[in-house]
Amino acid sequence: MTKLDSKIPPGPIDRKWTDHKGHIRIVAPANKRRIDVIVVGTGLAGGAAAASLAEMGYNVKAFCFQDSARRAHSIAAQGGINAAKNYMNDGDSTYRLFYDTVKGGDYRAREANVYRLAEVSANIIDQCVAQGVPFARDYGGLLDNRSFGGVQVSRTFYARGQTGQQLLLGAYSALMRQVGKGAVQMYDRHEMLDVVIVDGKARGIIARNLITGAIERHGAHAVLLCTGGYGNVFFLSTNAMGSNVTAAWKAHKRGAFFGNPCYTQIHPTCIPVSGHHQSKLTLMSESLRNDGRIWVPKNLEDAKAIREGRKKGSDIAEEDRDYYLERRYPAFGNLVPRDVASRAAKERCDAGFGVNRTGEAVYLDFGAAIERYGKQQANIQKIDGPTKEKITELGRAVVSEKYGNLFDMYENIVGENPYDHAMKIYPAVHYTMGGLWVDYDLQTTVPGLFALGEANFSDHGANRLGASALMQGLADGYFVIPYTVGDYLADDIRTGPIDTKRPEFESAEKEVKDRISHFLNNKGTKPVDDFHRALGKVMWDKCGMARNAEGLKEAIQEIRRIREEFWKDVRVPGKADGFNQELEKAGRVADFLELGELMCMDALHRNESCGGHFREEYQTPDGEAMRDDAHFAYVAAWEWKGKAGEVELHKEPLTFDEVKLTQRSYK
Repeated sequence: MTKLDSKIPPGPIDRKWTDHKGHIRIVAPANKRRIDVIVVGTGLAGGAAAASLAEMGYNVKAFCFQDSARRAHSIAAQGGINAAKNYMNDGDSTYRLFYDTVKGGDYRAREANVYRLAEVSANIIDQCVAQGVPFARDYGGLLDNRSFGGVQVSRTFYARGQTGQQLLLGAYSALMRQVGKGAVQMYDRHEMLDVVIVDGKARGIIARNLITGAIERHGAHAVLLCTGGYGNVFFLSTNAMGSNVTAAWKAHKRGAFFGNPCYTQIHPTCIPVSGHHQSKLTLMSESLRNDGRIWVPKNLEDAKAIREGRKKGSDIAEEDRDYYLERRYPAFGNLVPRDVASRAAKERCDAGFGVNRTGEAVYLDFGAAIERYGKQQANIQKIDGPTKEKITELGRAVVSEKYGNLFDMYENIVGENPYDHAMKIYPAVHYTMGGLWVDYDLQTTVPGLFALGEANFSDHGANRLGASALMQGLADGYFVIPYTVGDYLADDIRTGPIDTKRPEFESAEKEVKDRISHFLNNKGTKPVDDFHRALGKVMWDKCGMARNAEGLKEAIQEIRRIREEFWKDVRVPGKADGFNQELEKAGRVADFLELGELMCMDALHRNESCGGHFREEYQTPDGEAMRDDAHFAYVAAWEWKGKAGEVELHKEPLTFDEVKLTQRSYK
């Protein structure tokens, strides 16, 4: 049995990382040239890691299933990236960022990892500025900040509504510089389908060339998985269509424990579902909650009239609007954390106050912000007695400058001008806090196999605060793994190249080919998407924003039935030796069908509510999450035992020496 060892360094929390870096082993420059590293995934975590390790002298192979590394899903992050620089002089600090993140995660994160994240956050901004990332600046030319949910300071650096794209382009430029030097071999349009274990260590991967269909063996002394989250297990999510769990799941089946799989973040600010035809949902940045006010009608009659098309939101008088987040959480208002805002929206809609045709939408209204900014601009421009129309014109210009691309995106999708009519939003699956269990060095329970960014579980506990995903991805890639991987690789300077003709590679390749052969020769009647959609409905209905024991037990049985039918009746057209997207989807959905069951098992065993895990049986009288610190203050790390549904639970106790365990309150 594998014993969990988090390898948290001793000493004061503000010295752990510095002392650890000073004492771990390193690899000399001449020896780095003897060592090969595989990086799977080229988003912020993977791109940063590949570029950094190549710059240090390692031989790096980087893999992505997209046609270019710059198309990684990191590009879709909109609102910003956190860093404790206190540019706004509002009392921010490394400790406050650490505290907000631990509290925001509902006290289910590892303190040492979170403090390190806060500690290196300031370095990330300097790194990105040096790469030319065009962060927004204030009137004096200094970097600007804005607020995000779950905090009372402004620490979020941003590039309008395109922060992820601009950060990824910075990491991509660093990566491609190393590709140009020959230090990184780039394998785009390649998908990892298995990890190869030799003598108990990760020594390579099996990958499929998605253009030619060729199955390839790639050896290395260490493998880094930077493959993002698994939100697409719900079918409808804000994730890119290609986002999947396959790389992490193959690692899990080869011995890597899966940590807290049920911790799923529901983002409160998404465009609502419009119909059965949809294959994904669209995120509207949390930054909109800086200026937008969220409300529903106070009166059920008004809500019904809006749903039936007899009224519009603008017809509802101010005194007849329920700004429910401001009412329930006066200290934070519209900037409560995502899990809190999402559940509050669901509660209002479940009570009958939803404002779209399906009854699953609330308003995000910029009317007050437009008026406020308009009056401010009129004062700045010395306009005496401005008309209402002039105030609106000036205010719209300011809002457009801050959020214009997001407003344009909304109008293109919904067909309604959000300057004239309040946006309609509803929660949707966005991020997964669970992932492969890793220790302080980001190493999984399989030696030589590391997980970075959203692919691991480590920094966010049961709920991720906004603008911290980009922070974690870049921290892991630029500032953590370049140190910690060296400690592991110090033993490999005399190993020599990994022989991909070994029987372990041959066996793993055979398993991959046999699985592909099964899909193509199955002669079923139903397309892959039918099974994916069925799984997604079960997951959303019974393991989504709210869960209960009865529903989770039903979900497990339903998922098993769907999985059994999938293997018997899935139809995958085309051939193996060429471009075949249905074949790609089949493999990914097969893994989702196993992961979904584990997520439900994890949610069922955790008899408490915390962050994004909300068990209906465990809530306070006013509907807030009720933790059970006496019994569940641990990381649930699941070990694969050879068959879907057959797993063993391992527990990593969480200790809180710096932050006092209290009931999370944003009131």
